[in-house]
Amino acid sequence: MRTQRQLKVGEEIRHALAMLFQRGDVPWPREFTPPIVTISEVQISPDLSNASAFFTVMGEGADAHVTRKILNTIGGFFRHEIAKTVRLRLTPKIDFKVDTSFSYATNIDRLLNAPEVAKDLKSDQVPYDIITDAE
Repeated sequence: MRTQRQLKVGEEIRHALAMLFQRGDVPWPREFTPPIVTISEVQISPDLSNASAFFTVMGEGADAHVTRKILNTIGGFFRHEIAKTVRLRLTPKIDFKVDTSFSYATNIDRLLNAPEVAKDLKSDQVPYDIITDAE
């Protein structure tokens, strides 16, 4: 369970990272076509010294794992920029991780909408909210 402080600091760092990507300040390698990066969440350790930034990429030919390697390589840039924008005693080391929650949710949705499952979900029974204790 994360504390209020962890949640607040994580959200501040997420906003700072999002602004860097939005403004186009990230120093991408010359031979790399930068994708559109969305920071979905930043989880921070209890001692506020390490942070995990979860991201997704969009764009034609965007490879999340290659992007992850590049982002972790230039992690010092992000740490420096966060130190300038977020007031903390110690700026955390940031580890970028690919956010798989969207693909997981899409897969669950696909499974629930499969014909084999849909027929089980569609029933002729009385909805639960209509049933009362008086019956």
